[in-house]
Amino acid sequence: MTAHRVTDRLGDFEVRPRMLFICGLAVPVGAVAAVVADALLKLIGFITNAVFYQRFATGLVAPGAGQHAWWIVLVAPVAGGLVVGVMARYGSEAIRGHGMPEAIESILRGGSKIKPRVAILKPVSAAITIGTGGPFGAEGPIIMTGGALGSLTAQTLKLTADERKTLLVAGAAAGMAATFNAPLASILLAIELLLFEFRPRSFVPVSIAVVVATALRWLLLGFQPLFQTQHALPPLVFPILILCAVAGVVGGVVAWVATSLVYFSEDMFRKLPIHWMWWPAIGGLIIGLGGLFEPRALGVGYDVIGSLLAGKATLALIIGILVVKTLIWSLSLGSGTSGGVLAPVFMIGAALGSLLAFVFPPVAPGFWALMSLAAVVGGVMRSPLTGVVFAMELTHQWDAIMPLIVASVVAYLISVLVLKRSVLTEKVVRRGSHLSREYSVDPLEIFLAGEIMPRHFLSFRPDTTVRRAAGAAARERDNSSLQQIDHVQRLYPVLDDDDRLVGIVTQRNLLGAMLKRNLPPGSKIGQIMGHNIVVGYPDMTLRELANQMAAAKISSMPVVERENPERVLSVIAMDHILEARLRDINEERQAERILKLPESLLLAAGRLLLRKR
Repeated sequence: MTAHRVTDRLGDFEVRPRMLFICGLAVPVGAVAAVVADALLKLIGFITNAVFYQRFATGLVAPGAGQHAWWIVLVAPVAGGLVVGVMARYGSEAIRGHGMPEAIESILRGGSKIKPRVAILKPVSAAITIGTGGPFGAEGPIIMTGGALGSLTAQTLKLTADERKTLLVAGAAAGMAATFNAPLASILLAIELLLFEFRPRSFVPVSIAVVVATALRWLLLGFQPLFQTQHALPPLVFPILILCAVAGVVGGVVAWVATSLVYFSEDMFRKLPIHWMWWPAIGGLIIGLGGLFEPRALGVGYDVIGSLLAGKATLALIIGILVVKTLIWSLSLGSGTSGGVLAPVFMIGAALGSLLAFVFPPVAPGFWALMSLAAVVGGVMRSPLTGVVFAMELTHQWDAIMPLIVASVVAYLISVLVLKRSVLTEKVVRRGSHLSREYSVDPLEIFLAGEIMPRHFLSFRPDTTVRRAAGAAARERDNSSLQQIDHVQRLYPVLDDDDRLVGIVTQRNLLGAMLKRNLPPGSKIGQIMGHNIVVGYPDMTLRELANQMAAAKISSMPVVERENPERVLSVIAMDHILEARLRDINEERQAERILKLPESLLLAAGRLLLRKR
């Protein structure tokens, strides 16, 4: 096997022309997702205005921006919870929750298929929840709704499950981008939380949908960032970066507390002796009680986030938001009501940073609020890059990238050390699916069949008797050491007098033939050999071999020359392929010292002499 044969056949990526078709479908998916996102925000505004201000308007307004009778603040969230509970029970249970876990579960377990009714019920239920005071964001329902639109588009066509996944995520990310005017953060969120891969076949269509949605959002809502800041950062000294790390630690702890409260709330609601249909109403009661203490904790809260990031919030508002918002969001989320998590996390993080600003030295208005926002996002979502980019795109504070990286990554470090799962993945796991969010190079992609295939193998001629072949196979097994017992050959090529492959016979074939009482004496291998031969080539990656074995439902196959498929080079089995996994495990677990410390010091000083041995 020569190097050029491998380089001519294999590339960095597997890309097929069909990807262009999926890219074309991503354009209308992104456009529709942007329109739906705008419609959902208007619907939330309409319900909020109707419930809290008794007026007909669609502008997004905070429930706590005006004075209301206490009973409205208390009763409105309960009524909204009742409506959502009824919609979930008699409409679709998929509308329960904040959207992201449901989208993840659809991708992992549902073949990326979402029912049409979800595309309608999810945004309506979210608008009712948030419009009646729910302390949630619109982005989770928009992710689910945009994903449903992408999935429905795919379901009307003859597409694979992976292609449906791509369009589902394209719709979800497009809806996110249209909501926050944050295209890059939306793409990163799709990669870190929804796609479970970083491949051109999915990355390009998702990016196209996001660009289309963002451009349409500019036409509908303008170019301005969601939270405008009007200042440039001064040169940052090293102690400020150290304090950013401290902010990251505090943000990680707050993320831990908030996530633990969500877990606690879900466990408590499951213990209630009533049907889950009533849980959102109880969650609404928690929201209403919190709203009596701090009305500005209700609703999406974009105005409050803007005040915090501008450094204009009072101490009373900061403490009220930090305590009340954290409690009512965490505890009511476990009720299964409909609403997103990002906007509440933004508000909690910004409030935390505004509180730290009373202790830390001043840098710029809202600087510490921005740092803590990224930190809490990195800790709660377990997506540090998304947290950094979100913070910059929401404010256009591009010069804050370095301190944002410090705060977000430190919070991420705290979160992954103290929590097994995030608020986004816990629900998926509790429904019976394990979800790993670690990305690494598959060792089966690195090694080729020619590198690990055995150099010796047992083969037979067609005229070899079955009894003689069985004896040879038995002797081959007996001669194998105990350490190599798993590598005993189980498939035997059948070669003609010119050593050309004409068939195969397995260990099971031989055993079955020997157990037949009516086996004629002198029966030959050619009479029982199989002619439907699946072969591999030495320049194939182990992943290709494993996929081929899985598709054919076999565990061994001959390896032949690509130029001359009748010439057998080896017989490879699944346990040989797993050796690559063993090498990967050894690299991860086996520690070794390559250079001794004295030699390293001498080498660094340029004084180490190489001696001839």
